[in-house]
Amino acid sequence: MKSSEVLDLFIQHKALLNGHFVYASGRHGDQFLQFARILQYPKVTEQLCAELSQRFKDGHIDLVTGPATGGIVLAHEVAKHLGCRSAFLEKEPDGTMAMKRGFTLVKGWKVIVVEDITTTGGSVKKCIMHLEERGAEVVGIGCIVNRNPGNVSFDKPFFSLAEINLASWLPEECKLCKKGEPIMEPDNILLF
Repeated sequence: MKSSEVLDLFIQHKALLNGHFVYASGRHGDQFLQFARILQYPKVTEQLCAELSQRFKDGHIDLVTGPATGGIVLAHEVAKHLGCRSAFLEKEPDGTMAMKRGFTLVKGWKVIVVEDITTTGGSVKKCIMHLEERGAEVVGIGCIVNRNPGNVSFDKPFFSLAEINLASWLPEECKLCKKGEPIMEPDNILLF
């Protein structure tokens, strides 16, 4: 799939929102990628994960992981296509990530980390740190959309199905705030 085809799926399924948003970083922007809207469509999710799994098909992967919550379904679906196990990592109170809930991780296993959308790569880096501390060999990272191309990097092979530059501003520089545009909560936008 081409990047434009992936982004067209976001538009078609109303997962690329326009408005005035505050990102997790605290910066403001006029577009928001709401991947949960894609997850409502199992066939679309399966299509994207099948495409992502192709990047790793010759890697003899033992385990596909992802950070909760964005990577849970993706890890499961990519693992299904690769014929291996899946697991997810959860945020700890100290901000690190950990694989819990009795998931199996054998020292030396080849592991990939998948994510829905990367902005800084911070969650993925925390996952990699935990996995490597437990003896895994992290052999790659995959995401559906990299929303900060050129600024997300890892010391492992990194693949994204699509890239998009979403403009963002510090709150005091936000052109939408200056125009008096109300901030929108993406979870509350109902589109039919």
